[in-house]
Amino acid sequence: MSDEEKAAEDKSGSLISHLVELRDRVVRMMLAILVIFLSMFYWANEIYTYLAEPLTRHMPEGSSMIAIDVASPFLTPFKLVLMLSVFLAMPVILYQLWAFVAPGLYSSEKRIAGPLLVSSIILFYTGMAFAYYVVFPLVFGFFTSIGPESVSITTDIGRYLDFVLALFFGFGLAFEVPIATIILVAIGLTTPKKLGEMRPYVIVGAFILGMMLTPPDVISQVLLAVPVWILFEVGVIAAAMIFREKLEQAEADDLAYADDLAEDENSGDNPTDNDDYQPLSEEEMDAELDRMDTEEVDPNTKPEPGP
Repeated sequence: MSDEEKAAEDKSGSLISHLVELRDRVVRMMLAILVIFLSMFYWANEIYTYLAEPLTRHMPEGSSMIAIDVASPFLTPFKLVLMLSVFLAMPVILYQLWAFVAPGLYSSEKRIAGPLLVSSIILFYTGMAFAYYVVFPLVFGFFTSIGPESVSITTDIGRYLDFVLALFFGFGLAFEVPIATIILVAIGLTTPKKLGEMRPYVIVGAFILGMMLTPPDVISQVLLAVPVWILFEVGVIAAAMIFREKLEQAEADDLAYADDLAEDENSGDNPTDNDDYQPLSEEEMDAELDRMDTEEVDPNTKPEPGP
């Protein structure tokens, strides 16, 4: 067997081993979700009641939520518990992904990625908690108070679940802004100083993000945009502290490079800066071109001396 065939066989075996490892880790993720789902499914109705409490608290006396579809009383709590299982299994999911890619990282990258992984999980859960305990009471209190008196508030349980899941995901994702900021600085795409200069654009982008990730109401958009802005500032400060030595070294290298360029310009190494340099005139240029043509036609001809 030739060396090329051996190399191809090694690559094929390595690819198969990686695929097997990925399959095993995906199975572990699914098992974690399944275990959490089975442990909570018995209390699915109670969990949904707790989730709906921010809305039912503000509903008029005598009114209640309704189920439009025939299967909604079963499918809606089922969907809630399934999504909640995915959210609660997120540490296991992220750990399995981390364990899969960690062998290909440098030691310096591992030192940064570990804390970032833990911080991202904590921030995601913090965003969900902020949505439930701060945003939901304000949003539902506002919605139930501005409707006409002749309108009876009877929200469908399926549509309510879709609404709150969108808010959970939007706020959980938005609270990852500090992690994204640190990663951008870590890979060298930007610096804390440049991010600080982009602050006005970030504020506008935060409100646009709030408009895209939340339902179409002003309250939830503002309640998402303001924390995103604050978390951006936290990310900039954290990046400046974490990569302080690296940034100082990069700044010192830039200053040294600029000094070298200035010394080269002052030393007169550039021929364009030499006072003795004079460009050829048109007549001299024509004579030089004629001489070059003569050499090409008859290489044995002795060239005339240049001007």
